[in-house]
Amino acid sequence: MIGLTGLTLMLVAIAILTLGSVFSFKYRRVGFYAAIVALIIGLAACRSLYYGAFIFAIGIINLVSLEAIKSEIKGVDYGLVGLMALATMYIFNTSDLALVLAALVLVSVPTYILVMIREGGANVEVGIKYITFMVFATILFLIGAIILAYTKNSFDGVLYILGYVMLVLGLSLEVGVAPLHEWVPDVFTSADPIPISIIASLAKIVPFIAALWILIYTASALTASITIFTAVLAAISMFTGNIGALTSKEHARVLAYSTVANMGYVLTCMVVVIKPIPEFICFALVGGLLMLFANAAGKIGFFNAIKGEGAYSPLMYLLAFSFIGVPPLMGFWGKFFILSSLVKVGLFMAEAGYVYIALAALIVINSAISIPYYIRLASELGIGWKANLTNFIAVSAVVIILITVVPPNWFFEGVRALARTIGVIV
Repeated sequence: MIGLTGLTLMLVAIAILTLGSVFSFKYRRVGFYAAIVALIIGLAACRSLYYGAFIFAIGIINLVSLEAIKSEIKGVDYGLVGLMALATMYIFNTSDLALVLAALVLVSVPTYILVMIREGGANVEVGIKYITFMVFATILFLIGAIILAYTKNSFDGVLYILGYVMLVLGLSLEVGVAPLHEWVPDVFTSADPIPISIIASLAKIVPFIAALWILIYTASALTASITIFTAVLAAISMFTGNIGALTSKEHARVLAYSTVANMGYVLTCMVVVIKPIPEFICFALVGGLLMLFANAAGKIGFFNAIKGEGAYSPLMYLLAFSFIGVPPLMGFWGKFFILSSLVKVGLFMAEAGYVYIALAALIVINSAISIPYYIRLASELGIGWKANLTNFIAVSAVVIILITVVPPNWFFEGVRALARTIGVIV
C-alpha cells in the first residue's frame, strides 16, 4: 500500500511538471513553480525523509541556478530538472527492476537537452558528443542489468561475468569513470557551467544506486572474484582524475577531472558487494550516498562560481575542504564510511583481503593528492562578498555539507532501515 501510494504521488507530481512545462512556453515562471510543487509532492512520497530531503535540497538549488542563464527552451528546463529530481527520489521507493531501470532512463534522457543549453543558441556540437556517449552507456547498462537478472533465475557463470562487466562499464561510461571518461573534460569545458552543474550533481546519483541495487540483488558465488575488475577501474579513475586535475589550468577542466576522481571513490562501494557478508554493504551504501551528496553540493557551488565569475572566498574554501575530506564536513563522512566498509570486508576475508585494504589506502593517498588543486581552485574563484545569486547558491551548497557537523548516525540508521524495507540488504 505504501509503495502504491508513493507511486501515485510521483505520477501526480509528473503530471504537474508536464502541465507546468506546457504553460511555461507562455509564462516561464509557471514551469518554475510547478517544479517546486512537484518536488514537494515527491518528498512526501519518499520512504526516507533524510534521503528525500537531500535530493529535494539539491533539486531546488539546481532549479534556482537556472536563473543565471537565459534558456532558449523557456520554462521546460525547470521541468527537466524536476523530472530528474523526482526519479532520484523514487529510486529508493521500489524494489522492482523495471522501475529501477525506468528511473535511470528518466534521469539520463533530460541531460541530453540540458547539456546543449547556453545563451545565444543551442550548443549542438557538445550535445552530439555527450549524447553519443550516453546512448552507448545506457545500452551497456540495460543489457548488463537484463543479463544479470536472467542469471538470478537461471544461473550461468559466463553470462553472469558478461552481465557484470557490461553493467559496470555502462555505469562507468555514464558517470565518467576512467578510462571511460574521455567525454568528461571536453563536455565540462565546452558546455555552459549551469547545465553542467546539474549533470555533475543530480545526474550522478541514480546510476550508482541502480547499479548497486542490481549487483546486490543478483550477487552470486562469483561476485567476490569479479569485483577485482571494479577495484581496478576505481583505482585507475582516482589516479587519472586527481593527476588530470593537478595538471589542468581551466577551472571547468579541473572540476571535470575532479568528477572522474570522485566517481572512482564512489565506485569502490561496488567492490563491497559480496554475497556472504551483506551487512557490510550498508556502510558502503551510506558512504557512497554521502559522497554523491557532497560531490553534488561542491559541483553546484563551484560551477555557479565559474558562471558568476567568483563567489565568497570562505564558501569556496569550505566546499574545497569537503572535497578533500576534512572533518566534520560531508566529504569526510562519505570517505569514512566507504573506508570502513572496505576495511571491514578486508579483515573478514581470509583470502584476497589485502585487495580491499589496498583500495582503502589508495583512497587516502588520492585524497592527499587532491589537496593542492582544490585549494588552488578555491583561491582563484574566491572573491569578496556580494549579495547576488551566485553567493546565495554557494551558501546553500555549504549548508548541505555542514549538516554532518552532527555525526551522521541518523542518516546511517535511516538508510539501513530503508534498504531493508525494499530488500537492498537483508
